[in-house]
Amino acid sequence: METHDAAVFKRHIRQYIGVFVALLVATVLTVAVSYVHFGAEDSHVGNVTVAMIIATVKAALVAGFFMHLVAEKRSIYTMLATTGVFFVALIALTVFAFYDSPGSHDALKGGRVATEAVAHGH
Repeated sequence: METHDAAVFKRHIRQYIGVFVALLVATVLTVAVSYVHFGAEDSHVGNVTVAMIIATVKAALVAGFFMHLVAEKRSIYTMLATTGVFFVALIALTVFAFYDSPGSHDALKGGRVATEAVAHGH
């Protein structure tokens, strides 16, 4: 029985070391990608998108292995998905409310901040 426990323990240690190495590689990749410009000349949208994809993979590794979510039952994934849906819905409501405020469309079309448009009487 001790041999079986030692084998399981060694397997888990190898798994944790593998995840640690993957996180190190992803961190080096994040730094390397930060020196490359993606997208339009004056926009950082591409860089932020690539960084968020790498960060999502790293978060999934941490949550899956270090927090032991890979061994959880199906109900935990249902709760996680529900949380994600509500998070996206609340962010969407915030963005919609921001762009629904009076005068925001006129100021944004001209490339000016809303307070500048009001100050200049536009």
